[in-house]
Amino acid sequence: MSRREALRRAAVREWGPLAAAVRTALAERGARALALTLTATALTALVQLVQNQSWGYGPVRALGAVRAEDPFWSALLRTPLSLFVPALDLPVWGALAQILLVFGVAEICLGRWRTLAVAYAATLAGTLYARIGVALGPEAFLGLPASDARVVDTGPSAAVVALAVYVCHQRRARFTGSLVVVAMVVEVLVKDNLAGREHLAAIAAVLAVCGVREWLGRRAPAPPRPGPGGGPPRPGPDDGRPHPGPDGGGPLRASARAAAVPGPGRRR
Repeated sequence: MSRREALRRAAVREWGPLAAAVRTALAERGARALALTLTATALTALVQLVQNQSWGYGPVRALGAVRAEDPFWSALLRTPLSLFVPALDLPVWGALAQILLVFGVAEICLGRWRTLAVAYAATLAGTLYARIGVALGPEAFLGLPASDARVVDTGPSAAVVALAVYVCHQRRARFTGSLVVVAMVVEVLVKDNLAGREHLAAIAAVLAVCGVREWLGRRAPAPPRPGPGGGPPRPGPDDGRPHPGPDGGGPLRASARAAAVPGPGRRR
């Protein structure tokens, strides 16, 4: 087998089921298969447009900006909108492309509500880590400097990374999922900042969820074994239901045959 053929087979094995699922969903449902993704993309673009206006910067920050120094419940209320507030120091097209691609694949493979749940769980995991890291201090393992408490924490990147890992785990695209994790580790090693560490916190949270799902799947009882010939088990003689006679007919057919047999005083 040539190297090119081996690579082609590896790519089909890695991405074939995922590409088939996306292609089938788009062919059958069209844009309806990406309702959440298109809404999230439009909302992110709208928020970006508003926060770049002189009258919109303040309201967007008041409703969607999360910092580790903010009161916990206030930050928790802002977390849902913070997912759709692009970072001002990054090009917005990057955030829109991430949402359109990763959210779209996740929505098709996981469903709308599970995609939203994983995205918000990952964003919340990053936000909670920032608080814990600042409280630990830079001297502690995984600790953060006090200056990170004032960093505005917004954007879909943590949710995108977590969704990519979750989908790769579900579709058994192990190489791609490992590549995403390694890329995030390298990001932290090259440029150690709050965003990179929050990406790792989001990955850790989603891997924990995947581990629990695997464990529950192994503990689930095995499905009932089929009866002879691959069909359901045949009912027993004392299950309370009428059974067919020797020729396969039911009790009504047997009664009709009995009525058709002439008795001693019955005329035919």
